[in-house]
Amino acid sequence: MRRCSRCVIPETHETISFDDEGVCNVCRQIEYKQEQIDWNAKREEFEGIIARYRDKGQYDCIVPFSGGKDSTWTAYSIVREFKLRPLIVSFDHGFYRPHHLVNVEKTIRKLGCDFMTFRPNPQIAKKTMLECLTRKGDFCWHCHTGIFAYPMQIAVKFKIPLVIWGEPSAEYTSYYSYDQREEVDEKRFNRFINLGITAEDMAGMLDSSVTLRDLEPFRYPALKDLRALNYCSICLGSFVKWDVKKQSEIISKELGWEGDTVEGVSSEYYYEKIECSFQGIRDYCKYIKRGFSRMSHLCSIDIRNNRMAREEALKKIKEFEGKRPASLDVFLEYVGMTEEQFNDILIQQHINPYIHDFSKGEKGKPLPDMSDWHLTD
Repeated sequence: MRRCSRCVIPETHETISFDDEGVCNVCRQIEYKQEQIDWNAKREEFEGIIARYRDKGQYDCIVPFSGGKDSTWTAYSIVREFKLRPLIVSFDHGFYRPHHLVNVEKTIRKLGCDFMTFRPNPQIAKKTMLECLTRKGDFCWHCHTGIFAYPMQIAVKFKIPLVIWGEPSAEYTSYYSYDQREEVDEKRFNRFINLGITAEDMAGMLDSSVTLRDLEPFRYPALKDLRALNYCSICLGSFVKWDVKKQSEIISKELGWEGDTVEGVSSEYYYEKIECSFQGIRDYCKYIKRGFSRMSHLCSIDIRNNRMAREEALKKIKEFEGKRPASLDVFLEYVGMTEEQFNDILIQQHINPYIHDFSKGEKGKPLPDMSDWHLTD
């Protein structure tokens, strides 16, 4: 597979393209971010936006919150630096890891915020997981859609027009670029968040016991309701220069936020995707389909920030990527599927030129907290 000549992202990455020098469009976007954006002016622009919403109601804004590094940093910045009063809204997909919940508790207590959390019916979620895994090779539809739709539903219900998210997608993909104003709106939701499947679509795909009423948490609010609210849904990272490594160090120091071990990821990335029990499965699905996973992504971030040489990154990728996660046993039991069925679904959705060879798969080590997940009956 061809990889970017600067970072290590391969040609099977979504939205990827290479220029005449073999450099990918994401690297070029980060180059633009680092060299051409006036971040002081961007911050002033953000200050002007939040000034329009400050002290207009019970809450100044909503901060959608998973408790991971990005949303924790966003909540920290909004409260401590920008002195806003947010409603913290969390969509709990049902697979949070035990230590992650400790982080959430620490953060909410230390920041002193009102906190709302919602978990959808796990039986409905499981049905959508199986359906979307079969159709798209991605079982996270209920998570994707819920995380982005539910806070907007709360904005409408509580009449809170300003919603502040974390990093912009331009940081990692090219659905948007840093020279565009990236609104976190329905267009973005339908463009790449919901995998091309609306709640209405899902209702028609599942058995008759599931109705659109059951799928309400995954529906984006009606545009007329959002416009009536005069809503503004933006990424903090469009106005404040994003740096996950530095931000993780700050929230660790200031909030006691702690990292964890994640399957297929080296320990130096203690802060990355620690929330979900099935993160290793998600990354494994990506590897089967595209021939790369999270280490390529993380090493590429470090290369773009001049923290790692490309040769070192390639060594780390070889060491960590492609292993069959131990948590796959838990996942298969949970969804009621054999490993052969799982493999057959994923291999049919591979992205050329990569074709996965299951015979060469090495097994990964179990995570220390797997015995505490309690996800299966």
